[in-house]
Amino acid sequence: MSDIKALKEQLFYTPKNGLKTADDKLLGEIATYCEEYKKFLDDAKTEREAVKTALDMAKKKGFTEFEYGKKYNVGDKVYFNNRGKTVAFAVIGEQAIDNGANITAAHIDSPRLDLKPNPLYEEIELALFKTHYYGGIKKYQWAAIPLSLHGVFALKDGSVIEVCIGEKDDEPKFVINDLLPHLATEQSKRTLNEGIKGEELNVLIGSHPFKDDDASELVKLNILNILNQKYGINEADFLSAELEIVPAFKACDIGLDRSMIGAYGQDDRVCAYPALTAILKVENPEKTAIAILADKEEIGSMGNTGLESDFLRFVIGDIAKCQNVDPTVALRNSKCLSADVNAALDPTFQDVSERRNASKVNYGVVVTKYTGARGKSGTSDAGAEYVAYVRNMLDNAGITWQTGELGKVDAGGGGTVAQYIANMGVDVIDLGVPVLSMHAPFETTAKFDVYMCYRAMYEFMK
Repeated sequence: MSDIKALKEQLFYTPKNGLKTADDKLLGEIATYCEEYKKFLDDAKTEREAVKTALDMAKKKGFTEFEYGKKYNVGDKVYFNNRGKTVAFAVIGEQAIDNGANITAAHIDSPRLDLKPNPLYEEIELALFKTHYYGGIKKYQWAAIPLSLHGVFALKDGSVIEVCIGEKDDEPKFVINDLLPHLATEQSKRTLNEGIKGEELNVLIGSHPFKDDDASELVKLNILNILNQKYGINEADFLSAELEIVPAFKACDIGLDRSMIGAYGQDDRVCAYPALTAILKVENPEKTAIAILADKEEIGSMGNTGLESDFLRFVIGDIAKCQNVDPTVALRNSKCLSADVNAALDPTFQDVSERRNASKVNYGVVVTKYTGARGKSGTSDAGAEYVAYVRNMLDNAGITWQTGELGKVDAGGGGTVAQYIANMGVDVIDLGVPVLSMHAPFETTAKFDVYMCYRAMYEFMK
C-alpha cells in the first residue's frame, strides 16, 4: 500500500488546502499583508480613488512620472497616469525592452450605480437620485443597504471638485428603498432578475423642505442648497460630473477564525492590490516590469481608459523609444499575467460549477487558461507553452496555486482583459483570487489566497 500511495503522489494531480500546512511565520505575514489590503479597499472604492491611492503609495517608493525623451537606467521607477482613472507603473530592467517586459494587468473599476446626467428629482416631498447601473449586477442586492456617494464635478472653468459622502461614521448615508413584504404580492411574482428593476434603483437622499411656504420642489431645493454650500455647484453641474453610488460597508474579517475578508469591490481590487504592492517591491529586474491598473473592464474595457484602447501599447512604445528599440518587437516578446478573479466553489450553489475544474477558497491563487462563455467565446486561451512557463515559475517559488474555470460549460461565463492584451501579440494568462458572491455589493475572499496572489505577482515581475 505504501508503494501505491507513493505512486499516486507521484502521478496524480491533487490541489491542496494551503492553510493545512501554513506555519506561524506564514500566517503572520498573511495577517499583516491583509490588514493593509483592507485599508486599501476602504480608501479606493472607485477607479479614481484607486489611482490616487496607488500613486500616493508609489511616490513614497521612488516612482516618478515618465518624461518623454529622458534616458532611464536599470532600476528606475516611473508611472503613466491616464486621466486619473488608469495608471501604469514600470521598473526598468537590465535587458532592453525589445527582449520583452513582464506585465501584470488588473482592473480597478467594480460594479456600481452611476448617477444619470440629470439625476436629482423630487417626488411626494422626497428627494432622490436616478441611477444607471454599471457592470453586471443583481439589482435586488442594492436595495435596503447603506450607500455612499463618490466622484467628481468637473466645472466649466476647468476645476474639478472631488466628492465623497457617506464613508465616515459621522456622515449621512443613502439608501434605495424596497417594498415591504406585506404589500409585495405583485412584486413577488417577478423573476429574480426583475425583483428590482433598473429604473427602480432610485437613491433616497433627503426629505427636509427648504422652508415652509407654498413653493414646489422645496426638498430638491434644500438638497441643491446643501450641495451649493458644500461644493459651490448648481444643478447644471451634474451634466459634467462622474458620480458613483457604492456600498458604505467597511472591509472586515469574515469568520470566527478571521480567515477571510468581506468587502465591496474585491473584483478586481483583490488582484490590483497584489499587483501594485508587488511592483513597489521590485528592484533591478532582469526584464522591465510593468503593472497596469485599468478602468472600464466591467463594461467591456472600451473607452480611452480601458485596455481595449492603445494605452498599454503606448506605455511599451514610450519606453522603447527611450531605448531606441522597436516597440512591436517588445510586445511580441512580452509576457503578461491578466490579474483577475475567478468564481470560488460555493458550498450552497455547487450545481453551477464542475468540481474537478472549479477553484476553491484557501487553495491558493487561481490560474485560468481561458475564460469566455460556453464555446470559449471572448477569450484568448493561453498556449500550452506559456501555461507550462507559469506552472514552473509558481512551483519553483513554492507558491500555492490551483486551476479554475468560470462555472460549467453551458452555465454562463465571463471575460477579462486578457483577450485585448493577447491581441497585441503578448503571451497572456489569467491569474487571480477566487471570490465568493462575485459582483455582489459585499464579496468574500480568503486571506491565504490574497497573499499567494501577491507572491505570484512579485515572482513574475521581479
